[in-house]
Amino acid sequence: MITYDWKITALKKAPTLDGLSDVITGINFKYTGTNEDGITDYFSGACPIGAPASDTFTAIADLTEAEVIEWAKANHPVDHMQEVITKKINEKITPKSEDVTEISWLAKEEESPEIDVPPEA
Repeated sequence: MITYDWKITALKKAPTLDGLSDVITGINFKYTGTNEDGITDYFSGACPIGAPASDTFTAIADLTEAEVIEWAKANHPVDHMQEVITKKINEKITPKSEDVTEISWLAKEEESPEIDVPPEA
């Protein structure tokens, strides 16, 4: 079972839009998943926000994080983000791509042989 948490990391605004001032036009966020063992991973994302109707407009000073999170949820579906986070957490639990370091004959990058270049005539 993975629990998820939203954190708004940045907002974009238009100074004026459709007769309104300081209109939020984009949201950047971090969506974090934590499993029952405390293993976490996250998805960083951004989504545009359409212009609000003047009767539902909220001034920036009056916005709450919960309200902005609801806008992000409406404009960036969570299914894909949860799939990505689940995969990344599972890879932490059962890695599938660790470097092999215990074989002596594997060439290390810093140990690559030098190539002799003949001097120019």
